[in-house]
Amino acid sequence: MDLSQIHRPTLLLDVNKAKRNIQRMSQVASKAGAVFRPHFKTHQSLQIGEWFRAAGVHAITVSSVKMAEYFQAGGWHDITIAFPVNLRELPSLNKLASLGRIGVILDSADVARQLSAGLKHPLHVWIEVDCGQNRSGIHWGNKEAVLQLAGLVSTLPHLNFKGLLSHAGHSYQARSRKEIEAVHAQALQGLVLLKDALFRKGFRDVQLSYGDTPTCSVCTDFAEVDELRPGNFIYYDLMQVQIGACSEEDIAVALACPVAAVYPDRGIAILHGGAVHFSKDSLTGGETHFGHIALPSIGGWTAALPGCHLRSLSQEHGVAAMNKEALALIRPGELLMVLPVHSCLTADLMGGLLGLDGINYAMMP
Repeated sequence: MDLSQIHRPTLLLDVNKAKRNIQRMSQVASKAGAVFRPHFKTHQSLQIGEWFRAAGVHAITVSSVKMAEYFQAGGWHDITIAFPVNLRELPSLNKLASLGRIGVILDSADVARQLSAGLKHPLHVWIEVDCGQNRSGIHWGNKEAVLQLAGLVSTLPHLNFKGLLSHAGHSYQARSRKEIEAVHAQALQGLVLLKDALFRKGFRDVQLSYGDTPTCSVCTDFAEVDELRPGNFIYYDLMQVQIGACSEEDIAVALACPVAAVYPDRGIAILHGGAVHFSKDSLTGGETHFGHIALPSIGGWTAALPGCHLRSLSQEHGVAAMNKEALALIRPGELLMVLPVHSCLTADLMGGLLGLDGINYAMMP
């Protein structure tokens, strides 16, 4: 790849690493006997989506109706929208459902009734279960609420009850493989208990849809799971390294940032790369890090430089704390490579990627 073509912050993609990450996660699902329904919110790209198709993927997850429209137009026809139903988007949901197999999630009887009344085409419905993240969904301990909602959904026109869906997002608070495994065990236990309760009430084909990158990257017990939905794993990032879900060598993206100024006496360099490029997600614990610094190399970028990180961000500025040896290597006008804390948000903000193969990978507009 010719670095001379990079004039402003540019998100670089190591295609080989990304494909390797896809293949590895596909094998996790295959070994578990589960459908691999990856979340496409991380890459948001029809071009990159084809890599999944080549790996045997036929069913996907998205995070919005808009994203479902984008991928359906690109030839994907089995899509789960993993965000609570937005009733204001009923016309769009109807159109999507008329053209393919669309799954939605809900946790409210009121929403279920309004959704059913406004539909002209069938949707597959998953009851969202909160297994500990404390975001949306019915808490796994509220068995009666799940039973009542499943009973209602199964009677409403145009709603096909599929099962229980959960995202163990609290795994992002873990800081070791042991902690990830504990989150996974608790989340899966909650889903299985609810499935058993539904079975006793006469529901014979309740499926479990589950997935987050940390647990799917570390754990091996998915015997009860019907489909896996991780997403961040395609690129990984520093947050996943800190959690213990991957190593730095698995990170498939880096933001190439022009150096605007170097201040050896202050131990910093100013990069053209700020919050509008990275977001303001940071690593927790100790000194705040918004990214780790690497150098350009023939293979893309080097390992992160010891003691070099983004210590603060404003809109366009990135202030990189650098050691003396690293500062001596750079000059204004050169490039530094920054490993992102959260690749999903960084990719979304950048809106496209430049592959190390020289190809521009477009994302959803």
